[in-house]
Amino acid sequence: MLKVINALLAILGGVLGSLLLFYVMNKVAERLPRKWEERVKPYVFVGPAVVLIGFFLIYPAIRTIVFSFANRTSTEFIGIRNYTDLLSSGDFVSGTLLNTLLWMIVVPALTVVFGLAVAVLADRLQPRAEKLTKSIIFLPMAISMVGAATIWRFVYESRPAGTPQIGLFNAILGRFGIDPVAWLQLSQAHVNSLLLMVIMIWAQVGFSMVLLSAAVKGVPEDTIEAGRIDGASEKRIFFNIVVPQIWPTVITVFVTVLIMVMKIFDIIYVMTGGNFNTDVIGMRFWTELFTNGNNGYAAAIVVMLMIAIVPVMVYQVRNFRRQEAQR
Repeated sequence: MLKVINALLAILGGVLGSLLLFYVMNKVAERLPRKWEERVKPYVFVGPAVVLIGFFLIYPAIRTIVFSFANRTSTEFIGIRNYTDLLSSGDFVSGTLLNTLLWMIVVPALTVVFGLAVAVLADRLQPRAEKLTKSIIFLPMAISMVGAATIWRFVYESRPAGTPQIGLFNAILGRFGIDPVAWLQLSQAHVNSLLLMVIMIWAQVGFSMVLLSAAVKGVPEDTIEAGRIDGASEKRIFFNIVVPQIWPTVITVFVTVLIMVMKIFDIIYVMTGGNFNTDVIGMRFWTELFTNGNNGYAAAIVVMLMIAIVPVMVYQVRNFRRQEAQR
């Protein structure tokens, strides 16, 4: 109860403090001459946000870049040795980077495909059934990644043969007299990584469905009717008329999920802890920083992740501006 009260007081204090800050700064700006008031007021309201972003985002990013060129205790600069050590490590390249690349290829693509399929099929249902179907599919979005991983842990759980199986998959196998399978240890052909990807796809299909459903509904009916009059099949209408018109939304969903996947950590941490060849960049950063105590490696991993994400974000921003210009 005490923690709840402290949390409520912190929220109330933060809100009231922010209101008081903006009120005082606005009053100060109003006392200036009219010409200066118009110049200063935008900075009065934007300034605190810029300062907070700089303090909590830009400054830590710069410090991280600096520490990536230092030793494990951040007490001595060692040049690019952290980067060369990581990129020359077979475990990091063939394990961590390869798994991350696999996540980047599989998860965004399947999320878009399943989201688009559900959006198109659900739109053909009766309005009440459509709302119910979409609500159920969107429900996992309300669950944190840790919560989703915990749910699926009970699906993949494996107990020794001859003992009661609480895992859904192994319970089903047991009904047919098949020995339980340690699903999360199937590192051959990255089977366990693919099973972990299922969790992310399950959690994000609802997000994809909502955006793509709105895009599909926004396709002008005239273009679809024109295709039908010309004798095009429903399949051809979908791929040649509908998909090209919703393509910017498809790209937006793909890139958004891609950025989330590049930072994935929660699912791996809860399910395997990066063991059994399921390690990814986010998990490797945690391991180096909190398990191995190597600040240099951890900072270098974060910098490499930032470098990889920046082009994707630049493309997303340009794509968004292109969409806005076309409206």
